[in-house]
Amino acid sequence: MTRTGFKRHPERGSLDRDLVHSFLDAAPICHFGFVREGQPVVLPTIHGRVGDTIYIHGSKAAGNLRDLREGLEVCVAVTIVDGIKAARSLFEHSMQYRSAVVFGTGRLVETPEERTLAFRAITEHVLPGRWDDARHPSRPEDRQTTIIAIEIEEASAKVSSGYPEDEDEDGELDVWAGVIPMRLVYGEPDPVPDLRAGIEVPDYIRDLVD
Repeated sequence: MTRTGFKRHPERGSLDRDLVHSFLDAAPICHFGFVREGQPVVLPTIHGRVGDTIYIHGSKAAGNLRDLREGLEVCVAVTIVDGIKAARSLFEHSMQYRSAVVFGTGRLVETPEERTLAFRAITEHVLPGRWDDARHPSRPEDRQTTIIAIEIEEASAKVSSGYPEDEDEDGELDVWAGVIPMRLVYGEPDPVPDLRAGIEVPDYIRDLVD
């Protein structure tokens, strides 16, 4: 039985893998869920994607990641909110959004080559251009880090756009209705207090701000 069917508003759903990939790439963080010792667990984390593989990482001491490397089934979800749909009736209030839900199985990333690939994917997801600029993980740092790969086995995307849909009779109400757009905005870079003089904000960061 598929885990990615659409029961409510199927017209908003899609199984297009490229669309799923684009939402995974656009979301700053993901939430991954699994069952641990009979209890559901859902955690937020930074992620990176290479093809049909999602990478997440954390401390080796983290029990949650330790469980995932044993091959547990995982659900990964991302949501990007694009706007608030303000309707004349509270019942019709909603949001514009892009979301994706992915199912897969966790596995431990062990080879140096794939670990480097994963480190890079996660770094570039957070801040494109940073991998070629900052120091890479040292051996001790690498040993302290658990990296989990989640192969995308099933995935679906859902999009809500457009305006709120009020009942015809609510169109007579003296209530404003429409969409309030929302977007992620980067502020002015704030340097660390001990930054050496003469080190300028790199172009790849400045491009985010501009």
